[in-house]
Amino acid sequence: MAERHIVIVGGGFTGTALAIHLARQGEAGLKVTVIEPREQLGQGVAYGTCDPAHRLNVPASRMQLSAAEEGDFERWYRQSQGYKQDPASRWHDGKLYPQRAQFGAYVAEQFTQAACLGKVTLTHVRDRAIALQSGKILTAAGKAFQADEIVLAISHPPPGLPRLLQPLSEHSGLIANPWRPGALAAVTAEDRVAIIGTGLTMSDVVASLQRQGHRGPIVAFSRRGQLPRDNLSGDYVSRELDYRQPPQTLRGWLHRVRQEVAQAAREGQPWQLVLDDIRFHGQQIWQRLPLREQQRFLRHLRPWWDAHRYRIAPQVSQALKNGQSSGQLKVLAARLSAAHGEDQDIALTLQSRAGGETALSVDKLIVTTGPAHDALLASDLLLSQLADEGIIQADPLALGILVDAQSRTINRSGAANSHLHVVGPAARGRFGELMGLPQVAEHAEQLARQLLMPDALARRCPVSIFS
Repeated sequence: MAERHIVIVGGGFTGTALAIHLARQGEAGLKVTVIEPREQLGQGVAYGTCDPAHRLNVPASRMQLSAAEEGDFERWYRQSQGYKQDPASRWHDGKLYPQRAQFGAYVAEQFTQAACLGKVTLTHVRDRAIALQSGKILTAAGKAFQADEIVLAISHPPPGLPRLLQPLSEHSGLIANPWRPGALAAVTAEDRVAIIGTGLTMSDVVASLQRQGHRGPIVAFSRRGQLPRDNLSGDYVSRELDYRQPPQTLRGWLHRVRQEVAQAAREGQPWQLVLDDIRFHGQQIWQRLPLREQQRFLRHLRPWWDAHRYRIAPQVSQALKNGQSSGQLKVLAARLSAAHGEDQDIALTLQSRAGGETALSVDKLIVTTGPAHDALLASDLLLSQLADEGIIQADPLALGILVDAQSRTINRSGAANSHLHVVGPAARGRFGELMGLPQVAEHAEQLARQLLMPDALARRCPVSIFS
């Protein structure tokens, strides 16, 4: 086999999973390089946290690199020191919800094992990709890597600061990125805290604050005040829906899902089973919807879908419930209408959905609105260069990068770049359901197979595409 080089830019879960699948499926002569500045691969935003309060949001049994390996992580975890040292990971129903860093360690170990298979040369370069010139990826350390195929696995830009908070960007009480290491260390035990956003990140923040002994009041708010729903407790047989005559509109799907949930309830089954099957078929549903219906979903239904789709570990859910029952945590359906810095305090004005106003004075304001996906292309030097030169472009939904059905990037002229792909959440504008781990792992596995197909192996990367 002729020598061939695939360069993966980004070594969080997505990029690492792709590298593992390439190493497992590839043949001698293939070289795979993952460019990732972190010391350990597989530790992106989700699995790079070292906070023991941050747990997997689904049971360990549902975390795997491919469908064929179902249960492998749970078996690995049960034999690890992490399991022995964390009895709280086992919930009352027997399901395991490990600390998220454990899954990151598992993925890193799988990478090491794949590298030892010997057929494929698998390398992690601790560096940051900053440019693409004449088919070569250039790095911050001045290295250059000639590539036959390039895969962008850059998914999660830093959180964006809401417009009303931008004048407070230098205020000592504003924590704009709670994922920054040590960000919550500035919160003292008695601080009055406000959190903008009520999703999974807010839940992690509250759990972290409780773990570090915070006793002060916490007000979490978002426009709808929706909290992540709980996972199922116990074991259920999956519920399969009929997709032979699917609705053609968003309104039709909403009506259908409500009907299915009501029918499930009449049969004594929980709503989660319905949403799980919708999620399983999410990509085909999404791709059948016209752009206007996709836009309507993002504008009107996305917060409701996210709250029901992205569920929460029971340990973290219990932390929220404890905070609410004690009165320490209040959750409001309200939007921010004003924010001012007052010496060490931050004064907020919240407008409720019912029309009333709430004035708050807090010591710390924490932003948990999530990554600014609409600013992905501007958040990274390599992506910025590719966008400026018209090699890539944002998708029309502002969720990530525009790609075709083969995950190839689309240039400014509307043509596919045959040797420049996207893997993972940055491609969800095309594929829809591409944020949860099973779908991301499946996408990585599919792209690996695609890159290793005989017709792909016969091609060489034309410099003109990347020059």
